[in-house]
Amino acid sequence: MSERDRVLAALSAEATSLENALSGLSEREAVYTTRCPPWDVAALAVHTVGSLYQTTVALEGPSPAAAEVSVSAFGYYRPEVRFSPEVNRARVESAVEKAARRSDAGEPGRVLGRVRRELSARLAVEPLDRAVRTRHGDAMTLTDYLVTRVMELSLHGLDLADALGRDPWISPEGLVLVRDVLFGAADRDALERVLPGVWDGGEATVAAVRAVTGRSSERVERSVLEAAGARLPALG
Repeated sequence: MSERDRVLAALSAEATSLENALSGLSEREAVYTTRCPPWDVAALAVHTVGSLYQTTVALEGPSPAAAEVSVSAFGYYRPEVRFSPEVNRARVESAVEKAARRSDAGEPGRVLGRVRRELSARLAVEPLDRAVRTRHGDAMTLTDYLVTRVMELSLHGLDLADALGRDPWISPEGLVLVRDVLFGAADRDALERVLPGVWDGGEATVAAVRAVTGRSSERVERSVLEAAGARLPALG
């Protein structure tokens, strides 16, 4: 399996899992609070669906030259203007406004299904060397950009599952991809001592992902994680 195929499989699995969860939302659940204030479940769902739709937006734009491509999947999460107060404010307000205009609680799930199907057909014919420019101006390979979409769907999927009081629905394919981004450059033995079971691909891996992305009640010092080789992304 090529790297593109592996990423596409993870993207499809995560999008399908999220679609299934969102399509059955009740109006009562849609207004549950999340760990991403002021977003409720509806607003966070809108934001997460929008993060996948940004792939379509990127594909509609011109492809940057190969010499310009310099941003990796993890590099996309560097702390620059994309997480400035102004950009964060616009991101938050946009999702709140769109969620307020929804026709019903299941609308984000239906939109996600449509985006997923249309995107799947388009990605199937995109060349392996295709590059895109993100809305933040990053020049990336399409494959690396798709990894960031898996990250968005997976991490916000955890946020949504927690808000809804459900077990995480993160897929095995998505979990492995997120694990590789966050821990792929680490010393395996050193990281295992800090985050036992991180390489198992199960609940311990989910716990490790939570630990380095601020989604765990059990805090591990940032310096300890970085010393073991974990990569801590800047998240809005």
